Amino acid sequence: MTDPEQLKTHAALFDRMGKAMGLDLEEEAVSGTLQFEEIAEAVLRCTRCACPQVCDRKLASLEGEIERTPDYCRNADLLAYLKEEHAVAAE
Repeated sequence: MTDPEQLKTHAALFDRMGKAMGLDLEEEAVSGTLQFEEIAEAVLRCTRCACPQVCDRKLASLEGEIERTPDYCRNADLLAYLKEEHAVAAE
């Protein structure tokens, strides 16, 4: 079982990665685009990452939006999908 502090850490990393891609994951959840179960799965996927410290440093060093997640991101597909959906909705 994953401890609460680890879940908080990875929930924050997931949220920060979403923000780095120009996504407001809270708004995605409120609008129904992102379901609670998907968020929970995304955080659990993140807990299985071998690079959380690298991710934290990379996110801390960013100065603008990124087009895609780093290759090692376990939520790359989900975040790319949400970004694409956001772009289509903006058209």
